[in-house]
Amino acid sequence: MKNFVVKTIANAGALAVAIWLIQDITLTGGSTGRKALTLIVVALLFGLVNFVVKPIVKLLTLPLFILTLGLITLVVNALMLLLTSWLAGLFDLSFHVEGFWTAVLGGLIISIVSWALNVILPDED
Repeated sequence: MKNFVVKTIANAGALAVAIWLIQDITLTGGSTGRKALTLIVVALLFGLVNFVVKPIVKLLTLPLFILTLGLITLVVNALMLLLTSWLAGLFDLSFHVEGFWTAVLGGLIISIVSWALNVILPDED
């Protein structure tokens, strides 16, 4: 359970950094508390997408992973971020990613920040 909370906090932090750095990734809303709650829900949604959908996509694109020496991971991460944005729209959350190349850059930033936060934060259960 503690590991789940740590990963969710890391995802929320990484999403916050991407929102802060990239103009076309937006989190709108009322108060700061409402934005923080929306960010946590989006982080949970992003974690769920990465847990359920990403392994299936990676398996289906395995030849491309081999052919591109793993660089297709940037595209897969971008697609997961775009899927999260679409799902957030369905759940009426105020999170939006505008365009594929924004998602590629956002996915790269989220990957780097998540990795750094997971190194810093404790991960024992």
